[in-house]
Amino acid sequence: MPDLFQNIALGFSVAATWQNLGLCLFGCAVGTAIGVLPGIGPLTTMALILPVTFWLSPVGALIMLAGVFYGAQYGGSTTAILVKIPGETSSVVTILDGHAMAKQGRAGPALAIAALGSLFAGTVVTLLIAVAGPPLAAVALMFQSADYVSVMLLGLVSAVVLAHGSILKAIGMIVLGVLFGLVGTDVSTGDYRMTGGLDVLFDGIGFVPLSMGLFGLAEIMINLEEKTQARPAVLRVRELMPSRADFLRCLPAMVRGTAVGTAFGILPGGGPTIAAFSAYSLEKKVSRTPERFGQGAIEGVAAPETANNAAAQACFIPMLSLGVPPNALMALMIGAMMVHGITPGPEIITKQPVLFWGLIASMWIGNAMLVVLNLPLIGLWVRLLQMPYGYLFPSILVFCCIGTYTLNSSPAEVLIMTAFGVIGYVFRKLDCEPAPLLLGLVLGPMLEENFRRAMVLSGGDWSIFVTRPLSLGFLLAAAGLLVAVALPAIRKGREEAFRE
Repeated sequence: MPDLFQNIALGFSVAATWQNLGLCLFGCAVGTAIGVLPGIGPLTTMALILPVTFWLSPVGALIMLAGVFYGAQYGGSTTAILVKIPGETSSVVTILDGHAMAKQGRAGPALAIAALGSLFAGTVVTLLIAVAGPPLAAVALMFQSADYVSVMLLGLVSAVVLAHGSILKAIGMIVLGVLFGLVGTDVSTGDYRMTGGLDVLFDGIGFVPLSMGLFGLAEIMINLEEKTQARPAVLRVRELMPSRADFLRCLPAMVRGTAVGTAFGILPGGGPTIAAFSAYSLEKKVSRTPERFGQGAIEGVAAPETANNAAAQACFIPMLSLGVPPNALMALMIGAMMVHGITPGPEIITKQPVLFWGLIASMWIGNAMLVVLNLPLIGLWVRLLQMPYGYLFPSILVFCCIGTYTLNSSPAEVLIMTAFGVIGYVFRKLDCEPAPLLLGLVLGPMLEENFRRAMVLSGGDWSIFVTRPLSLGFLLAAAGLLVAVALPAIRKGREEAFRE
């Protein structure tokens, strides 16, 4: 325990420098803004900001990107409650009771509970990361190559099961992402593979141009297709502070929402959206008056808002302790680490303590900043929502091109970004979710490296994957997920849940 306090003190000494405080504030402000604006999202924004991190320190870059990620969960609730427009998909369920409360003249308590619930979840989960991270990393040091192969397969299978839409399309996206990750020079033989003779692909497909094209440019094309909508009517905010009865109703919902969000954040393929829907469903089932939900029940705001923020921060647990991203957003975080030459994995806590504990401390600081940013500045965020998209997309487009070019001063990478923008647009039209592709891109090279090492160590004996208990456990879990999702009843329930 003394070591924990010393490490947290180290983290605050790193996070509390003026530069890192400024980066945390910038990330939280940008995250809140893109949470307010529908159609952009943290994944797209983090892809756009990624080139900027090249000129920052590694810990500063991760602090800023993390602020964007969990900050977006705060911003989405403001517009969901006031104007019935979710800035983030994880805030969709907040509309049901949040907007109903706003129409009853209780927008203030709804917004306050959403912010305080998110702060509660962020504080608890950050403490969990601080406590559980080092022991998990110590356990991960016992992993061998075969175990890493199996845990990555479990992550890819989970991403397929929890992806929106068709399972076959999700599998196709994962496989395509893994294949894209294998383009370039074979690290063992030095041979070029799948490069088509193009010099720019000899070092592989760049993470930055692919992510910026797949999410940044494709998102612009999709948004420009949508018809221009009238400015939404904004409900007024009167009193902000919830009553004592509101707090008593919400406290158990916050605790349950934090638990649900943490579980879905750690789960490979999970994330804030699924956590928010699950927490709302759980709260409705355990309530003695379920008929109140959808009519302005304040627990219906507290549970999903707590869960989505808990999930957003719990995603860092497997990423920091195992080096395995549970979803596409964490894959982007790993991409930022790789840009700085940092290899993600369990040794990062011992070899990069300044980075790990600085990031942990910044989460506490960032969550406090977000409460200050969200409640007093509600009017500003709502006015931002009313900005026409025609003023927004040209700057995004220019930023994409400049960011991709300046990373390696390569015009060819701008062309690659453009190509993936078109590819991403086609995927969206075909209802193929591109996020699993990004996860496959990051995990593909790691999967190949560990698979080859396992084969070398075992002398080509494939039984190594089932004779090691850890590896066998992960493989059985992956097989169980595939069998479960293939069952007609579960498959039908999954489709109904995503459709809802």
